[in-house]
Amino acid sequence: MTQRFVAPDRATFIVIAETFAKTLRRGDVVALEGELGAGKTTFVGVVARALGSDADVASPTFTFWHRYGGPIPLEHLDLYRIEDPHEAVELGLDEALGPEGIAFVEWPARLPGFVPRGAIVVRIAGSGDDPRMLEIERPA
Repeated sequence: MTQRFVAPDRATFIVIAETFAKTLRRGDVVALEGELGAGKTTFVGVVARALGSDADVASPTFTFWHRYGGPIPLEHLDLYRIEDPHEAVELGLDEALGPEGIAFVEWPARLPGFVPRGAIVVRIAGSGDDPRMLEIERPA
């Protein structure tokens, strides 16, 4: 099932992310696609707050992985700088995809096969002050 949304402003983007958060369960993996500046990390931050985390969500581009506490642990991965699948294994990134929490993976196309089948895919288009187009695809 695929849902499409238009967020003409930040407030609407936040409402979409908060509504999405209510649908998540432990063990879910969310693949986040979109260009630089599309709002992937902002989306994760809104979802984290909606799920009860008070963590300061930041892009894990240079650390590859952030873990946020809360009622449900949240794992936030960024594969942008991954060059080789072995790097992900060496960094232990596969450990983030467990049944205890919810994992968000930015730039999943950088590492084909890393995100498990059945993951939820969130595509965000737009940047800067432009409206955002969001597409949320859930496995059948």
